[in-house]
This record gives sequence, C-alpha cells and structure tokens, in this order.
Amino acid sequence: MIDDQKAMTTSRSRLERILAVLEDRRDVEHTFLKIYRQEARAAADASDRRRQSNTLLGPLDGAIISIKDIFDVAGEPTLAGSVIRRDAKPAQQDARVVQRLREAGAIILGKTNLDEFCFTTTGVNPHYGTPANACNPELIPGGSSSGAAVCVAEGTSDVAIGSDTGGSVRIPAALNGVVGFKPTARRIPGDGAFPLSPSLDSIGPIARSVAECALADAIMVEGIANGVAELPLAGIQLGVPKGYLLSDVHDEIAAAMENALDLLRKNGALVFECDIEDLLERMRAATGEASIASIEAAEIHADWLQAGIGPVNPRVSEPLRRRLKFPAWAYLRMMRTRSQLMAEMDDRLKCIDALVMPTAPIFAPRIDHIIADVAFAEQTEALLLRNAQIANQFDLTAISLPLPQLSLPAGLTLMARNGSDRRLLGWAAGVERLLAGVGAR
Repeated sequence: MIDDQKAMTTSRSRLERILAVLEDRRDVEHTFLKIYRQEARAAADASDRRRQSNTLLGPLDGAIISIKDIFDVAGEPTLAGSVIRRDAKPAQQDARVVQRLREAGAIILGKTNLDEFCFTTTGVNPHYGTPANACNPELIPGGSSSGAAVCVAEGTSDVAIGSDTGGSVRIPAALNGVVGFKPTARRIPGDGAFPLSPSLDSIGPIARSVAECALADAIMVEGIANGVAELPLAGIQLGVPKGYLLSDVHDEIAAAMENALDLLRKNGALVFECDIEDLLERMRAATGEASIASIEAAEIHADWLQAGIGPVNPRVSEPLRRRLKFPAWAYLRMMRTRSQLMAEMDDRLKCIDALVMPTAPIFAPRIDHIIADVAFAEQTEALLLRNAQIANQFDLTAISLPLPQLSLPAGLTLMARNGSDRRLLGWAAGVERLLAGVGAR
C-alpha cells in the first residue's frame, strides 16, 4: 500500500467504496471509459491475502490504479478516445507498463477518458463526454489525460497512468490540483501504448504526491517500486525563464509563483533568471508551419484520414488531414533542427538544476465556452500548451506541483535536463513539502 492510512483497511473494502461511487453515477460517467469490476475485485482479494501472510510485493501492492485508454489490455480494442476504433483488432497482450503494474500487485481499476487520439489539451471529448474538473464540474479538466487527473483528484484512483506529448499529464494535473510527472521520453517502454507522436510521447503518472509518482515511475521503468529520497534544496540552482514563458500569466498564478520562489530562496535555493529565449524562438520558427505532433499523428492516422472514415472530432480530423500534405523533406529538416536545439538546450541547462515556471498561465475555463467558441478553444489550447510543451520539444523531464492558496487549481513546474528524472523527483519532493506547509497555514 502507498501510505499507512490506506493500510489500516483492506484493499477490497477500499475498492468497493470506489465502485459504489462509480455505480451511483453510471448514467453520467465520463471519467472512466471502462471499469474492470470483477478483475479488480480479484486483484484486491489477492493483495489482501498477501498482506495477511506478510508477502506483499511492494509499496504499490493493493494500490488502486487507472490507465488512460491508450494502453492495451489483452482481449479488447484500445479506443484512444475514439468511436472509430470500437471494431479495432483486440490487443493480444497487456501493454508493458500494465504488465509491470500488475506484477507489482497494483489493482487496475479501469481505463480513463481522454481527448480523442490525445490530440487536444482541453479534455473535451464529443463522443464519450467530458470528465468534470474535480474542483468545479463546469470547468474543463485539461487534457489529454483528462480522466486520469480527475480520478486521482476525486479519489477514485491512487495513481493514474497517462501520456504526455505536449503537456498531457502535467496540464490536467495542474488544473485539478494534483501532481503530474513527465519522464524523459522513451525512458518508460511504450510497447502497447497507442501513439500520438513517437518523437515526443512520454508515459507518466499522476498522483496526489511526488512519492506516489516516484513509485509508479520506478515500477514502469524497471519493475521495482523504488521510492525517491527528498533532496536538500539549500544550494539548488533554479532558473526562471523570464520573457515568453512568463507572459500573459493570470495575476493570481503569477503572485503564487513569486511567493513560491521567495519561499525557496528562504530555504537556501539560488533563484536567478535563465535566458533560453533564443532557443525557444528558433524552435517556434522551426515548427511554425506545422507541429511535430500533428505531422507524426497524420502519418499514424493516414488510412482513415484518406478514406474519410468518421465520425471524428473535426478539431482533430481537420488539422490532421491538412498535415497529410506536409512535405517529407520539410519534416526531416525540422527534425534535424530539433536535434540541434535539443543539444543546445542541454548545454544551456548544465549550469542549473531545474527551470521553474507556471505549468499553465491560466486557470481552467468553462467547458461550455470551449465547446461553443472555436476561436476561444484554440486560444486556450495554445496557452495551455505554451509552457508545458517545452519539455517535449527539447526532450527534457518535468513535474507539475500544485500551487497553494489559489481560488482554482494551478501548477508550478520544475523542468530539468534529459535523464535527470530521479534527481528531479527528489528536488520536487522538497518543494512539495514547502508548498504544503504554506497551504496548511
């Protein structure tokens, strides 16, 4: 189990309470696309037997975990939030990360909702409904791992596994007030995960604490639930990228970030401006005509795009169809530029431990406004993506932590060099403790 409080009850009793909540809202369920009631009960009973015999498989044994509906489960099609995949060939085996979680004793509760094919970031899905933000049901949950963040924030899962191509774990985590971790790309195996953009995709956990994220991360990486030790913040060098990434930030979020930075300084952190504006500008120029994600997604979905198969959300199908015409030479040139910029960013970040910025510059807007106003939806998506996508474009690792004492949830991001995942988690544990102290006052 993940913590002592949960260990005081059985996995089966905890599961039954959650299943009762989900049963009560069965007719309006938008957070989960599928619930494995009998399989979860069997897994919970097995975990309880291991607890009684003192043979638990580790700290995630008995944890209730949900998986985004891009991960294969043997015997069923993987929908990826779309209705056109209902007749897809059933998966032959579980995705690698699902296998490892089961082997660690985790209870796989169900598959969570998402933006169709992971392509947008609001969490709005016209086919399966939109998960209600855990703070306010009228607000968007963020996406694309929308159901993942909501189920953790509302307490129907201990940990949720999502994917992050431009912020799709961290954005909904921030908008629902929980922790979202984006590992270095390809660090966690993607076998059996439906892709959006193979060059940018990462698999990462959402939880209510850094410690829970670290355990799930370790299981998915190597099958062993290693925790992470909190690292001291005294002397940590934090770079604040003044300029583009701090523009148009909501006043309340900006003030909360400044308060967090002041708290870090008081605890010995070295906080200073870090200039990465030139690298960001060159990346924007390289991807200005089309994003890497849209080009690679168009190739993945080319068959149904060319055949005109529907129904697919027009906000997904129309931009993808346009990208089918993007020339191969331009894509290859874009990727060469990206590789160069990744190397330059890595060199630039050698002198600091992490970048610090708001996960998103805005609070979650209303669902009905996103659905009714295409221009507003596009503007919102651009703002939600702006800061978060840097980690994917430059192949960095990043984590979003809840900022305290706000009228609505928002996140503080720590972003670090490729491969420094466990160190980032250690620093994040320290920052989390400081921020929690503020929230408890």
